[in-house]
Amino acid sequence: MNEHNKNNSPAFSSGAGGEKGNIIITGAAGFIGSCMVQYLNEKGLENLILVDDFGVEEKRKNWESKSYLQIVERYNLFEWLHTHQPRIDIVIHLGARTDTTEFDYSIHEELNVQYSKDIWQYCTQHAVPLIYASSAATYGGGEFGYDDDHDVIKQLHPLNPYGISKNEFDKWALTEAYTNHSHPPLWTGLKFFNVYGPNEYHKERMASVIWHAFNQIKKTGAVKLFRSHKEGFKDGEQLRDFVYVKDVVSVIEWMMGGMVNGEWAMDKNGIYNLGTGTARTFNDLVKATFAGLDLPPDIVFIDMPEDIRDKYQYFTEANMKKLRNAGYTKEFYSLEEGVGDYVRRYLRTLKYF
Repeated sequence: MNEHNKNNSPAFSSGAGGEKGNIIITGAAGFIGSCMVQYLNEKGLENLILVDDFGVEEKRKNWESKSYLQIVERYNLFEWLHTHQPRIDIVIHLGARTDTTEFDYSIHEELNVQYSKDIWQYCTQHAVPLIYASSAATYGGGEFGYDDDHDVIKQLHPLNPYGISKNEFDKWALTEAYTNHSHPPLWTGLKFFNVYGPNEYHKERMASVIWHAFNQIKKTGAVKLFRSHKEGFKDGEQLRDFVYVKDVVSVIEWMMGGMVNGEWAMDKNGIYNLGTGTARTFNDLVKATFAGLDLPPDIVFIDMPEDIRDKYQYFTEANMKKLRNAGYTKEFYSLEEGVGDYVRRYLRTLKYF
């Protein structure tokens, strides 16, 4: 039974005592953040404070048509909060430097580690629930598997500065929560696997393989995929856990509802995987993209750039038991359903979500 259109979440209303607070969403002009804003708008929520670098013109269409209470520049957030003292029901921290090809760690350290610490400390001091974005890039080559077990996190060896920065914050958060007992009242970190979907037009090189495949098909009729440079993997058979952005925002909204309405117990706090739990090949992904365009597949294999060969993940697959045990029951989009929806409803007409 297909349940994609069913609302699996608790009704999201006002905070304790019936007084309505506001929702902060960082990264709100970006890919996942702007989809989060739209999803909440469709739930009737407009009491949103959007935080990002709004001077990036390529992102304008992601947010300009959304309904919100206030936009705040990323660098000015904490000064703005101090000045205005708004009532905040929850913070959804999705803002980050996500470029996996940026090897200057200081950039990731500033935006992904220190800024996240500042968010965490604000939420702790003001007793505000927090949901933040981590990443499957933290798992590195998968030597320790893909289990969101807190004991595993401190052993991980990410393959690039982006993954390192995300893992450093995860480790810091766990120390704050369980050693120093200094944490938001309710909190979760979500390890996003390979997220794809609308509103990623601005990401260019860092956009999903579907976005690149769509544009290559429109231009040449074929799609280029990396050859395998690892024994045991055929060309195009590298495996990833691809998750549709509509599922990602659904999970976040479900957690939000529980946290604000008092249905999320403290023992559910922690770090969770967010994928589908099913790894699929890049060949499958590209074939689904061609199908969304009603065309037969035409795949050409090229060598992977040498500078990323030793940093490339050949397999990722989220263990989703923790999220399911926490109570999330909604069905995830299959690869064919998600890619079909993305290509037919958005890419073919350049629509935004």
